[in-house]
Amino acid sequence: MSLPQSTLRAARAPIAAFAAMGLCWGSFAAELPDLKGMLAIDESRLGLVLFGTPMAAVLAMLGAAWIARRFGRRALAVTTLGMCAAFALPGLVPVWYLFPLAMMACGAGTGVTDVLMNARTAAIEAQLSRSLMNLAHAAYSFGYAGGALMVGVLRTQGLPPPVVMLAVALASGALALLTLEPDGRIEGLDRPRGRGAARLGLVPMVGGLMVLLAFMAENAAENWSALHIEQTLHGSPAAGSAGPATIALTMGLARLAGQRLAARIPPLHLILGGGVLGTLGALVVALAPGPVVAYLGLILLGAGTSVISPTAFTLVGQNVPAGLRARAVARATMVGYFGYFIGPPVLGVIAGSYGLRFAFVFAAMLVALNMALSPALARRG
Repeated sequence: MSLPQSTLRAARAPIAAFAAMGLCWGSFAAELPDLKGMLAIDESRLGLVLFGTPMAAVLAMLGAAWIARRFGRRALAVTTLGMCAAFALPGLVPVWYLFPLAMMACGAGTGVTDVLMNARTAAIEAQLSRSLMNLAHAAYSFGYAGGALMVGVLRTQGLPPPVVMLAVALASGALALLTLEPDGRIEGLDRPRGRGAARLGLVPMVGGLMVLLAFMAENAAENWSALHIEQTLHGSPAAGSAGPATIALTMGLARLAGQRLAARIPPLHLILGGGVLGTLGALVVALAPGPVVAYLGLILLGAGTSVISPTAFTLVGQNVPAGLRARAVARATMVGYFGYFIGPPVLGVIAGSYGLRFAFVFAAMLVALNMALSPALARRG
């Protein structure tokens, strides 16, 4: 699929922010086995020390409107650079009780950046009268894959977590510089006076819940696939790093395809079809006898879940009045990104209690539940 260069230029800033965020989290997922070894903890405790991340993210999201006002057209660049710098921290805390503080910094940077980049994408969609969410989320997936592959190479060279995570911060920071734009002011995030807030209704809540379930499944799979392949399936470090890279590459390609399919297939059908593939893929990963079959499951899981969250975001933006679009997308983002951050620690606790195979069965259940919710958002369109 080709897009006009004018469209790519107009969407450059949020696309760069999505890519930088993907690079950060893809690198973190691929480095997670070494970070776990550095901290000398099991899956259950690792899951618990990650729980501070969503709380910090949500608190930071609440400040997105203030940051947009304070920094104006530079707001997205400031938050993206801050997020990238924070990802150097997990490699610098060798004791488990300090690790949550590092992850809270990563969560805060990611949370506020996510609100701003989704709101900016929605505004550009309205200006150009075309869907861009799949393209933007594809940039995240490609960044995620690139980060995972980069860290896989660094791990094979025996580099320790402090060096690896500093390299991640520098590489993602270079991408963050591309988020500067002359007309990047993000409007509409402030809560209006009077009765304006009530007009949002349930659309952003339903859409946000769908994003939450999709992100819980896909991000948990991205973060825990390396451990599953290395520990459960006895793969090498390179094979483990290829796990998050596989799902992220698949999601990136599927979202590029979804950019075209979104104009041809009803959103409900797109979400339901993705849900079937995603559920099947998670079950294949859970039952895989070795890394190769696990990769097949990750491909199915990535292809299926990839279109759910962008389509839900687009429906939220389309199904509210223009003046409320930024706030509606921001609210859906806040609800949805509970799943982005809660997914990895929840699956970590489940994996510690019942094993990584059952954790992926739980991911399949999340995707199936998402399919049950999708008709409600479609009806509200």
